[in-house]
Amino acid sequence: MPAVGIVPVGGGTEYPGKLTLFVLITCMVAGMGGLIFGYDIGISGGVTTMPSFLKKFFPSVYDKQQKNKSKNQYCQYDSETLTLFTSSLYLAALLASLVASTVTRKLGRKLSMLFGGLLFFAGALINGFAKAVWMLIVGRILLGFGVGFANQSVPLYLSEMAPYKYRGSLNIGFQLSITIGILVANVLNYFFEKIKGGWGWRLSLGGAMVPALIITVGSLVLPDTPNSMIERGQTTEAKEKLRKIRGVDDIDQEFDDLVAASESSKLVEHPWTNLLQRKYRPHLTMAILIPFFQQLTGINVIMFYAPVLFNTIGFKTDAALMSAVITGVVNVAATLVSIYGVDKWGRRFLFLEGGTQMLICQAVVAACIGAKFGTDGDPGNLPKWYAIVVVLFICIYVAGFAWSWGPLGWLVPSEIFPLEIRSAAQSINVSVNMLFTFAVAQIFLTMLCHLKFGLFLFFAFFVVIMSIFVYFFLPETKNIPIEEMAQVWKSHWYWSRFVQDLGVPNGGFEMGRGTIKTV
Repeated sequence: MPAVGIVPVGGGTEYPGKLTLFVLITCMVAGMGGLIFGYDIGISGGVTTMPSFLKKFFPSVYDKQQKNKSKNQYCQYDSETLTLFTSSLYLAALLASLVASTVTRKLGRKLSMLFGGLLFFAGALINGFAKAVWMLIVGRILLGFGVGFANQSVPLYLSEMAPYKYRGSLNIGFQLSITIGILVANVLNYFFEKIKGGWGWRLSLGGAMVPALIITVGSLVLPDTPNSMIERGQTTEAKEKLRKIRGVDDIDQEFDDLVAASESSKLVEHPWTNLLQRKYRPHLTMAILIPFFQQLTGINVIMFYAPVLFNTIGFKTDAALMSAVITGVVNVAATLVSIYGVDKWGRRFLFLEGGTQMLICQAVVAACIGAKFGTDGDPGNLPKWYAIVVVLFICIYVAGFAWSWGPLGWLVPSEIFPLEIRSAAQSINVSVNMLFTFAVAQIFLTMLCHLKFGLFLFFAFFVVIMSIFVYFFLPETKNIPIEEMAQVWKSHWYWSRFVQDLGVPNGGFEMGRGTIKTV
């Protein structure tokens, strides 16, 4: 069964339209919503290696690290309070994404982005002026609420605004912003750590106000998507907006299909319970498993804790931060590769190639760390070539993630959901993502202490599982209009048995040729 999981692309409705400057600028501004998430990922790992920050808020970790009470490098950062500082944000984001579903559906995508920016700004302000651990955690929770709203609305906004032939590239602008946020945070950490007086961590944490302002102001100037406007009864304005977005006058067929999808969605009184229907089984499966697998690639081990990890394997503090900057540059560059190739090579190719690349690198890094650190965590003197090899393979690993599971983990779920379940399904996608981000962040340092170098093999096992899942169960979605996605499932060797009762896209209306036929 060599073509398992693949459906022929094309053959569906081809809407007229082009990539206008208006859409390009709009999607670039909206994609900036990823900056707040990326900046936080980069900052939280960096400040936890700054001695002045640890001494003030986590003295037991500081003592263990500075006074050499533990020669076991694997366990020097093992602290429940320290991991709660990092992971509390993701639990808050999980809760916020559930609320954001209703806001996004009833009030529009851009208002959800506005809430995200304001909440993130408040959290950054509290963290920058923090005097005690409780202030740090309250600030992190507010940051989490902001991330939950932004991550729920931005990918949906981008998928709905983009012409279907360019949807992949424009949607990955969100992931590109995440990677830029991580890189900027790593660079700032490197320089702020050198500030005399030990207050540089305040600038790192408070600096999150800048990306928060960008998404806040951006949400005020962005137009709403035609899909969202139709959903809220603004039909006439939506038609004019669609004509402006597509840059052509002949938008009747696409507009009528959007109206048909909206009419179908209005028949659904309870989108959350509707998700449990048999015909939405593939959508629910992807909404749960794709973010689950994305977090179990092990990427957050690298990105949250890159400075901690490099410090653990023998780099000094500034060298550890510089190594994190290097991986940040690789992350951005590889995401650009994904933007170029996602609508040319397809989603499946990138998923499978990236998975293979990550698997090989995880095995090599585990072997390198195991050879030098063994099980007692005491490496002795580490030669320079060893450090270079570890950083090199971690960079190749990051590149594999950054052009596969990184951007596609957000793109694919946001483009496969029918309108009637779109906000609810995206909330599940974000919630699962945040739940397992929280879990990994909360237990990573403990796992590193106990599993040691085997931690990389733990994540490598899941990379194998997720690659098998993609090969057999994820259909190709490139070049399929977002409201025509039902054909993908009906043509699939496995999912067709669940969605045949759809009969037509969106479960109740036939779309195309400017007509709406109730079936």
